[in-house]
Amino acid sequence: MRAPLQFVLDFFTGGDPVVPTSAPSSAQASSQAPSRVPAPASDPIGRVPTLAPDAAPPPSAGFVHAGANRHAQLQGVMVSFRFERSRRKSIGFLVGADGLVVRAPNWVTLREVDATVQEKSAWIVAKLQQFKERQTEQFQKAIEWRHGAEVPFLGRTVQLCVLERGLGRVLGQDLSPDEVLPVTVPPGASVTQVRDAAQVWLKKQAKALFEQRLHHFAPLLGVRWQKLSLSSASTRWGSARTDGHIRLNWRLIHLPISQIDYVVVHELAHLREMNHSPRFWETVGEVMPDYAQRRKALRQSPLGLADD
Repeated sequence: MRAPLQFVLDFFTGGDPVVPTSAPSSAQASSQAPSRVPAPASDPIGRVPTLAPDAAPPPSAGFVHAGANRHAQLQGVMVSFRFERSRRKSIGFLVGADGLVVRAPNWVTLREVDATVQEKSAWIVAKLQQFKERQTEQFQKAIEWRHGAEVPFLGRTVQLCVLERGLGRVLGQDLSPDEVLPVTVPPGASVTQVRDAAQVWLKKQAKALFEQRLHHFAPLLGVRWQKLSLSSASTRWGSARTDGHIRLNWRLIHLPISQIDYVVVHELAHLREMNHSPRFWETVGEVMPDYAQRRKALRQSPLGLADD
């Protein structure tokens, strides 16, 4: 297996060595799906207040390393990263599958590290964004959009079955409706045409399921949503506006219903709390006590998007 792509940047510090005045902060303590039906939505998980570098990370940070122990607002995006001391001679930045890792010599102060992170913020955010986009692209490319291909759907797989227009029959073996993703394409259709037709079907299923789940959870939270739109965002699963407009990423349809429901509840909760304060998370917990486990599973999905 090929090693995951990583972006590395070394920043050589100048001036006289500075004796550190403080030690680096320690790491922070870190349903069943209907066969073919609807789901709900959430608010942009990105409205987070600026935190001190060593403050606890907001649960909805834009980019989060699993072992994050420092946090910074970069280019308007909250980035929680792993900071490590090393015997290297410069401050180094590594962007990989887990997120951002910053390493610095023992003699460099935390203030200098934070200043350098800010100085390199454009590079950092660009590489984090690029990595997420590549993860999504690789996930999509892993699906062979041909007859018989297995496509992730609600945490399981369905078989892509191609109906060539005019032939009046589905190519391939007979399967139950719950095991099939049927598409109709012109004779001799390209892989791209098959993919586009399959995604139309997936989006239709997503829209129906999301609406169903929104209708289920909104009364439990005591909120009313007004409009649902499908999103193709490359960085987040959903967003919500004060006017009740919910946007949900259609690619959620690839994931288990438990994770879809988490995003739905998260976005609906924003209709009560347009922030990520303790009160917001209490609101989510009212109807989903295990939201932390669901959120963790969502963050580990191969698409690698942020929950908000």
